[in-house]
Amino acid sequence: MSIIKEIHVPDIGDFKNVDVIEVTVAVGDIIDVDTPLIILESDKATMEVPSPLLGVVREIKVKAGDKVSQGDLILYLDIAETRAPVRCRRNRRQQYR
Repeated sequence: MSIIKEIHVPDIGDFKNVDVIEVTVAVGDIIDVDTPLIILESDKATMEVPSPLLGVVREIKVKAGDKVSQGDLILYLDIAETRAPVRCRRNRRQQYR
């Protein structure tokens, strides 16, 4: 049984409409807690937005060039499919499924 969770932009301070400069995951990637999902760039800093959960990326709702603010939807993550340790194709870090 799938459990799909929405992953949103967390509190990024007083910034609004921040540029997404890179999406670091792809649909089907198995990601761990703290795996970077997107990279944002404001006037003052570049920051990675990490995953708060372990799971499989099912749908990505942002792309490079988009502008996001706190609370905007980044992606849908299937947290029910995670079972045994595997290597993530994209990050080459040990991941779980």
